[in-house]
Amino acid sequence: MASANLRAELDCSICLSLYTDPVSLRCGHNFCRFCIVSALDAQEAAGVYSCPDCREEYPERPALEKKKKLENIVESLSAQPDMEETGIFCTYCTKSPVPAMRTCLQCEVSLCDDHLMAHNKSVDHILTEPTRSFGSKKCSLHKKVLEYYCPQDTVCLCVSCCLVSEHKEHQVELLDVASEKKKKKLRKYMEELNPQKAKVDRRLQNMQDRQRNIQEKASDKRKNVRKLFMDIKEQLEMAEKKALSEISRQEEKIVSQISDLIKKLEIEEDELSRKIRHVEEMCHVTDPIRLLQESDITECGRGDDEDTGGDGGEGRSEDDLDEVLISLTLHRSMRDIVTNVTSELGLHVPDILLDEDTAHRCVKISEDLKTATSTEEEQNRPESREGS
Repeated sequence: MASANLRAELDCSICLSLYTDPVSLRCGHNFCRFCIVSALDAQEAAGVYSCPDCREEYPERPALEKKKKLENIVESLSAQPDMEETGIFCTYCTKSPVPAMRTCLQCEVSLCDDHLMAHNKSVDHILTEPTRSFGSKKCSLHKKVLEYYCPQDTVCLCVSCCLVSEHKEHQVELLDVASEKKKKKLRKYMEELNPQKAKVDRRLQNMQDRQRNIQEKASDKRKNVRKLFMDIKEQLEMAEKKALSEISRQEEKIVSQISDLIKKLEIEEDELSRKIRHVEEMCHVTDPIRLLQESDITECGRGDDEDTGGDGGEGRSEDDLDEVLISLTLHRSMRDIVTNVTSELGLHVPDILLDEDTAHRCVKISEDLKTATSTEEEQNRPESREGS
């Protein structure tokens, strides 16, 4: 007993029906001869032949190998309907159900092999595949078996319809003849559809390849963008460290200089305090001889004041943080980041040119206006163009 799964294995993947004159390609896939010939004819224009199932390509039109055993299996399966599929049993086998092989439309009974042989010996009735729908096989008006087809009215007829009804003047055909004509027409239509299907299959394959390529490119782009932003984060951290390091370097240098100056000023303060106390003591001396014999401290004090240089140099502009250098450090870091990003993305960004009109006097601008350098020497720029 054939199963539904076995029937599915015997269907052609092109026409989706049981194989008719089955043949196979070198890859092992089977098709109806008519179906695969039509498909190869449609591929001939493109110059590339391929299997409709696995897409294996052939440089030349592939040879077709006839599958006789497969054809025998299909014929055997067609001649023996599956009891599981039809569920129709012999009308006369009442003790145990036996699958029906054929149905007699005149007698309206289904027959197994044994009863079919006895039935055929006694009468010559029309037999069909097992069915329960006897009404659709008989004329609704005369209750006789449908044997003819009227192409003019596209209806099936019984003998009485052909003789006494409105169809008696029409040209009618036997059902088998009309059926073969329609099959021929359908095959011709299918022959027209196969090239269209092959064209659609090629477009579908191209669209699927295009979709796959876009998805792969998008995946690669996502990976690149994630990596790019990780690099940007690292570069920003490095830029932050450079700027903070420059601030700390300047702070350490200036604070060290100021500390040295503070120590000198503290020593000078102690010396001046000592002198002031000595002068106060001398002012309280009552003995003129003793006072006049003391060395003249005022002369020494004036000489020391000249050596110390007045206020000790506090408040000089070079003691402040070099904000221009800090800004340049940040600017260079940001410029390098932008350059790396545009290089990674394959973009072209025009050079950023510096503006001499707004530059600080202690910043030297290169001739190409692309770099700035901190300098202690003030640049010669008009007063009105100096940056704030």
